[in-house]
Amino acid sequence: MSKQYKWYKIIENENLLQWQSNNMCIAEANGKKITLAKHNNTILAFVYKCPHAGGILADGFIDTLGNVVCPLHRYKFSIHNGRNVSGEGYYLKTFPIEIREDGIYVGFAEEGFFSFLH
Repeated sequence: MSKQYKWYKIIENENLLQWQSNNMCIAEANGKKITLAKHNNTILAFVYKCPHAGGILADGFIDTLGNVVCPLHRYKFSIHNGRNVSGEGYYLKTFPIEIREDGIYVGFAEEGFFSFLH
């Protein structure tokens, strides 16, 4: 069974996002801060803070392999699947993105009592 997502509009157009020189920016959806990253002309989304020590991920950088590098301790996470690739054992929560005619949307997994079955 696949996950069910509730979709939230981030912004009408990618050009309205305040991209930093590191190809990342902070966005908000449904009252929740997230990080957006642009890699290989694709927009990806993941949590705002590093799961290790709470570093603001948008203040880090994306390496050539498509990993976000935390600015605090240089932990690396795949922006595609959230895996910790530097070996510390943490996991970065990622979110699906949809580009629609009326804007950019992020999907948050619907949480429910039986969500563990998905």
